[in-house]
Formats: sequence, structure tokens, C-alpha cells
Amino acid sequence: MQSVSKQEVDLFRDSVIKLLHDEVAPHYEAWEKASIVPRTLWNTLGDAGLLCVDLQEGCGGCAAPFRFSVVVVEELARMGFGALATNVMVHSDIVAPYLNHLGTEEQKQRWLPGMASGATVGAIAMTEPGTGSDLQAMRTSATKDGNDYVLNGSKTFITNGQHADLVVVAAKTDPAAGAKGISLFLVDASLPGFSRGRNLAKIGQHSGDTSELFFSNLRVPASALLGEEGRGFVYLMQELPRERLMIGALGVAAARGALDMTIAYVQERELFGQKLSQLQNTRFELARMETECRINAAFVDQCIEQYQRGELDAATASMAKYSATEMQCRVSDGCLQLFGGYGYSSEYPISRAFVDARVQRIYGGTSEVMKEVIARSLLGKA
Repeated sequence: MQSVSKQEVDLFRDSVIKLLHDEVAPHYEAWEKASIVPRTLWNTLGDAGLLCVDLQEGCGGCAAPFRFSVVVVEELARMGFGALATNVMVHSDIVAPYLNHLGTEEQKQRWLPGMASGATVGAIAMTEPGTGSDLQAMRTSATKDGNDYVLNGSKTFITNGQHADLVVVAAKTDPAAGAKGISLFLVDASLPGFSRGRNLAKIGQHSGDTSELFFSNLRVPASALLGEEGRGFVYLMQELPRERLMIGALGVAAARGALDMTIAYVQERELFGQKLSQLQNTRFELARMETECRINAAFVDQCIEQYQRGELDAATASMAKYSATEMQCRVSDGCLQLFGGYGYSSEYPISRAFVDARVQRIYGGTSEVMKEVIARSLLGKA
């Protein structure tokens, strides 16, 4: 595990905040209304060194400790850019690690430098219409044909789907083998047979493009297979702890941002001839939410340390996601309540914090799936 001082992390955090303040904050409302960020933003983030920061230098990264990647997502979430936080997390903390851990040297050199620079946007395509969290029920197929595979099927709710240049696609290479029949493929989005559906309308995270993807006799070479054939489900399970930990870290940071803006608001707003902050209900609610936020922050921080030591297991990562995202939703709801009617107005950022939070309990494995994973670690499958 790489040793890193708090001062180094704080200096990096300051540089992230400055970049987001200059390049994102002035435009984010417009991007939310447009339901997508400009493609050039990925280049801006890459130029600033904020993408795939923990990749080795030979693949375009900075070889920074994992905690630095967490900082990028934390600050995006804390500053109220929830959709962009999710987009960057998928790109840097899901797609890039899949490639880095499973890819051949040729695959890494083809894709990772572009992901670090922002020239290549990454997405991962697992979820299908009608399957949700049940990955074993996927229907997208990859049929061997000579030295190629031919993909057919569709995916939905794919983060970065509109901008993606590279998509890690989960497909059935052996439909009769259940989970053991799933394989992963690196799909170049410029290939014939690849098409994007609509940018899905959502109740929150509006500027994050979330798409339908279609594969119609899409032919990829055998060299596009990521890892070994038939081990896709195993790979998905291996990589999920980092994804779920990052979602938890995003949740804690977003809750922190919502709480900070609420603390400032209640000290300015007057009600019944006194500051809102002087009312007992306000004080007790803030005390409750601050406590929840700090407890979850401490647990997520512990999980980050475990991940960096290679010790974070699936159940503990599931606890981090489950606890932090449920807390995020409670805190964003409690904060909105303290804003009163203004909280329900989209002119106030607290409203965005509220709607952006809701999906956190769904993607990356629902809260119900997290509880099942945790329970199995305690009791087995019975």
C-alpha cells in the first residue's frame, strides 16, 4: 500500500475544488437543463489529471494512491454535481479497473491512455430491460464465429452511454450455463452494429447521460474478449467492492454538502421572529444528521483503508454502500424539510441534492441486494 500524507491529499483536494469551481460550477445548471454535459468536459478533466488517477504511469495515469481517486468523486458530490460524480466514477473507478486488472497489455495500451486523458469515455453495460439486478438472466449473446464473436441484444440504464467510446459489455457466450456462461467484451462504439438509443429522462442526475444501447450482429475480434471466456460473472463479483465503496463515498460526500448548505441557510432564515437555527426542532435535526454523516464517513474511511490493503470483502463493501446511501437519502430529505417551501423549488440546490440521492439506493446493487449479500456472509445461503 502506498503511503500518503494528509497534507498531500489536502493539496490534491484543493486543486480538484479549484478546477470544479472554474470549469464546472458556472455551467452546471445549463448542463442539467440540457440533460447532458459537453463531450469536451471529459478532455478538460483529463487535462487536469482528474481521470483514472490511480492508474500506473505507463497507462497514462498518475500512479496515485486510490484515495486520490476517491477525492475526485467526493468533491464532485459535495459540491452538488451528483450526475457528473456518477459519470466520472463509472469511467475511472469501474471501467478502468476492469481493464487494468483483467486486460492484456495490448488492451491496456489501446484504451487506458485515452481514458486517462479524456480522449476515450468508458461505460459498462450489464443491466438489460427486464433483468435489473439479476445479471444471470441477461439475454445479450456473443456467438463465436471463426476468430470473431457476434453480439446481439440490448442494454439499458447505461451511464455515459451517449458519450462512450469504449463499452465493457457483459454477454452470454453459453446461454445454457447460467452465471458460468457470461463473458466480458471490450466494444468499440464506432463498430458497425453498435447503436445508441435515447438519453433516458430521469427524476434526478439530469446532466448524466443514461442510455439504451443496442447490438445488432456486432462483430468483434477474439482479442476484444476481456479476461477468460465464461468467467464474466466472477469478474463482476471481484470488481463490485470498489464500485460499491465508491458509491458509499459519493453518498457521504453528497450528504456533507447538503448538510453544510442547510447549516448556513438556517442561520440566515427567520421564522416566528427568530432565526430558524434557534428552534429546537432545527437544532435536533441538524444534530441527528451530523451524527449520521460522521458515523458513515468514519466507516467509509475505514473501508478505503481496507481496500488499499487489499482486504475489503464483498459484504463489508455492501455495508458501506447500503448504510451510506440510505443515510444520504435521509439527510437530503431532512435538509430539504428545513428549507421548507424553498426546498421544493428547483432554484435551490438542496432540491437537486434530494432527487440526485434517490438512485444511489438502486444502482450498483439495490439496498435489498446489499442486505442479502450481508446476510449471506453471516448465515450462508440458507
